[in-house]
Amino acid sequence: MTTVADRLLNHASTIFEAKGFNAVGIDHLLAEAGVAKMSLYKHFKSKDGLVLAALRRRDQRFRETFAALVEARASEPRARLLAVFDVLARWFEREDFRGCIFLNAAAEFPGADSPIRLAVAEHKAWLREYLASLARAAGVPDPPTLAAELAVLVDGAIARAHAAGEPEAAATAREIAHALVVGRCDEP
Repeated sequence: MTTVADRLLNHASTIFEAKGFNAVGIDHLLAEAGVAKMSLYKHFKSKDGLVLAALRRRDQRFRETFAALVEARASEPRARLLAVFDVLARWFEREDFRGCIFLNAAAEFPGADSPIRLAVAEHKAWLREYLASLARAAGVPDPPTLAAELAVLVDGAIARAHAAGEPEAAATAREIAHALVVGRCDEP
């Protein structure tokens, strides 16, 4: 059974991904979900609270699925580092691709101490640590440095695919990642 809070969060998440955060008014969100304004304030305290809940839900789902998708594409640890970009390529090809909701949130909520911005930072830190875990499993020297470089490639590919309409950015990022991985693994 779906609760009122779940219904509002489900609708808000879909709308935020499609239209952004600040462009969507509370009245529109409430009308789409078919809930009263009091429900928003009871369950989320404010629109920012709803945005934060939507980001936390998206982060949880991302963590559950991203690693599984990468692991399904490659069984060897070194190949998984590159499979990250294959997963991105598939995402960029989807008709509903609208970029990274976390990068979008960071742009719309620039305050460094905003709870929304902190949720974005937590998500990005998780991704970087996931990439470092892949690098460690692959036996790459200095996994944190490679993870930082790959994280920049991931976010850059997402931004290019979304803002410039270049889904091939995933393939370009994969080529660069390949050079980084090979360079690190072939060091004496």
